[in-house]
Amino acid sequence: PASDRIRHFREFTLPMSDKEVEKQAARCMDCGIPYCHGPTGCPVHNQIPDWNDLVYNGDWDNAIRNLHSTNNFPEFTGRICPAPCEEAC
Repeated sequence: PASDRIRHFREFTLPMSDKEVEKQAARCMDCGIPYCHGPTGCPVHNQIPDWNDLVYNGDWDNAIRNLHSTNNFPEFTGRICPAPCEEAC
């Protein structure tokens, strides 16, 4: 709740475990046609299926390189993005 968040600057979301992250990334790999690449997809042109595949395979170094190739500040944009890619999914 907002009343808790105004008292401190700590994270208010709980991170997922590596296994949970891999499971979520695998869901993207089941997509037959990645509409997230089109005009209704990512406004900063992140390569979402490619990134999710790298995450799913535990290739974190290349996943962050892939993400930084299109997005210099994923730590910030990930918090404020309205996620149009999810609607395109």
